[in-house]
Amino acid sequence: MAKPASRQQLIDYCLRRLGAPVLEINVDDDQIDDLVDDALQYFQERHFDGVERMYLKYQITQSDIDRGRASAKPPVGPGIVTSTAVSTSGTTHNWYEASNYIQVPDSVIGIENVWKFDTSSISSGMFSIKYQLFLNDLYYFNSVELLQYSMVKSYLSDIDFLLTTDKQLRFNKRQNRLYMDIEWGAQTAGNFIVLDCYRILNPNEFTKVYNDSFLKKYLTSLIKKQWGQNLIKFRGVKLPGGIELNGREIYDDAVREIEELKSVMSLEHELPPYDFIG
Repeated sequence: MAKPASRQQLIDYCLRRLGAPVLEINVDDDQIDDLVDDALQYFQERHFDGVERMYLKYQITQSDIDRGRASAKPPVGPGIVTSTAVSTSGTTHNWYEASNYIQVPDSVIGIENVWKFDTSSISSGMFSIKYQLFLNDLYYFNSVELLQYSMVKSYLSDIDFLLTTDKQLRFNKRQNRLYMDIEWGAQTAGNFIVLDCYRILNPNEFTKVYNDSFLKKYLTSLIKKQWGQNLIKFRGVKLPGGIELNGREIYDDAVREIEELKSVMSLEHELPPYDFIG
């Protein structure tokens, strides 16, 4: 099938590109499965079509609050990871790891922002300055100049930025934990936070991923490289008719193709670097 829509169809397509069934592709099925996983991981982590920007909401639970509050109490408490280190002078130091985090789905690979957890008297609520400004000065459209209103809004945003500092966030996609350095005691169970994040596309759900032109070429080259690597072990072996397997040439061609594809990925398909948390 020229337009693969499943994992097996993608594998069959790549094998046909390499010459199957006319030629025997000397690569084991388990090796091919590993290469498909490697190709999908590279595609999802680097290609702009391998991820989607998503807004995920999370409801804070009482266990999150208890764990976060316990993190502020050194050094013993539920959810606290402790360790001991001895300095060169023989002094013992106790270290403990805070557990003020929430568990993030494995499909999330980067977090750009988390909407503010607490409110500000300048920007939130019906008694906020922004609300009162809009209520009293903009009861009809021609009541105030838009430039003046925009300048006032910018000024209030500057005040809000100085008085209400952003909370520190830490995230690493290999941990699946979003650490939030906030006052957990001020949080309420049942409240929601919203994550502005990037999530990988699940190819089993969005089957067009299997038909991506870059992914097809990249997986074909990976299988070709493995094929050549397998044949290198039989270098010098003569087949009936005097044919000699040349695994080194197949391997070198595949390595060159992979390097060219990675260059294309960097120049054409990667998103520009963002301030990802993690």
